[in-house]
Amino acid sequence: MRLLLLLCLLILSVPAARAADDAFWAQPQRGGNSFNAVPPDRAYFDALRATGATWVRLSPDKWRSAGGRDFLMGNADHYDGLVKADVATLRRVLDDAHAAGLKVVLVPLSLPLLRWKQKNGDVVDPRLWQSLDNHVPAQAFWRDLARALHGHPALVAYNLINEPAPEYGTALAEHADAAAMRAWYATVQDGPRDLRRLYTGLIAAVREVDADMPLMLDAGWYAAADSFDYWPAPLDDPHLLYSVHMYEPYAATSAPNQSRAKPYRYPGKVPFGPGSGHWDAERVARYLQQPLAWADRHGIARRQMVVGEFGCMRRWPDCRAYLDDVLRVLEAEKVHWAFYAFREDGWDGMDYELGDKALPWAYWKEVEAGRVPSPPRAETPVFAPILERLRAAGR
Repeated sequence: MRLLLLLCLLILSVPAARAADDAFWAQPQRGGNSFNAVPPDRAYFDALRATGATWVRLSPDKWRSAGGRDFLMGNADHYDGLVKADVATLRRVLDDAHAAGLKVVLVPLSLPLLRWKQKNGDVVDPRLWQSLDNHVPAQAFWRDLARALHGHPALVAYNLINEPAPEYGTALAEHADAAAMRAWYATVQDGPRDLRRLYTGLIAAVREVDADMPLMLDAGWYAAADSFDYWPAPLDDPHLLYSVHMYEPYAATSAPNQSRAKPYRYPGKVPFGPGSGHWDAERVARYLQQPLAWADRHGIARRQMVVGEFGCMRRWPDCRAYLDDVLRVLEAEKVHWAFYAFREDGWDGMDYELGDKALPWAYWKEVEAGRVPSPPRAETPVFAPILERLRAAGR
């Protein structure tokens, strides 16, 4: 009798937990990204929570697998089930996040037959987009993962794949105008490069084992803010979140700009898409309005809209101004957001607590030796726009 009562309580608790997940997204949530090479621990999550962050977008793909080349999958070339030891590692990390009071959105960088470029010899892996049959292992992966993690209290969403780019290698240019995007989509609709078709299959796979977990969907062309423009409609599921990333104009905010003889400045004229133009607060706001305008046309509420990543190189002299302008839009529009990135080990480019100066050689010696460096961190001016919003939201 006691066992029957316990089973009934467990069954009833799952819908209640999922209702709580939807309630979490009912108000604007602010957080950070964790793309670390070493599984983060409780102290890491405590530090992120202390900033005022309420959620972390967590990717485990860089972690060392106990069972093969690719964490969780074993081998993205031939998926035949989750690596149990990797699942145990992930659950321990989720436990630590939960203990710190953070909610987690889990996001893979790879899927079966879609290995992340940086784990693939810096070569884009196009296999997922070449055949509808190649979608099937990805569906199996998400079905297995959703079953393995079902009911974990830290989880508030699955972000089904980070920065998909089915458009890569086709005639569609990045940041093409809306008419060109829609014309291109007409040529691929219902085929293997149809991102909506991929998501429909992945959603169905998750729903076989978890009916209510919120699912976060990145736009195409690496989650570009203009890449929902070709979607004729949202997908048919009541628990979806739509996400874009904001690094535009990328020619200015990214690492290659730091090595130019004359780096691009902000505000200023910067190459973008097929041309160039003046980027300032107004242009940033106008660009970020594109996914919101798409959402408005289709009756998608602001509570379903996410800017899952945004950032700029911390040593870029205009980074603080850029972050401030991006955040003004996100806060005004009341969308969810997560900055990139919090205390990333092995790459310091967007670790804003390190300020705008070069790190000492001792830091890089630690990285080369395979150790996790612990450079001195502080509340720096470049981190201030993010930290101010995180703290204000917690008051």
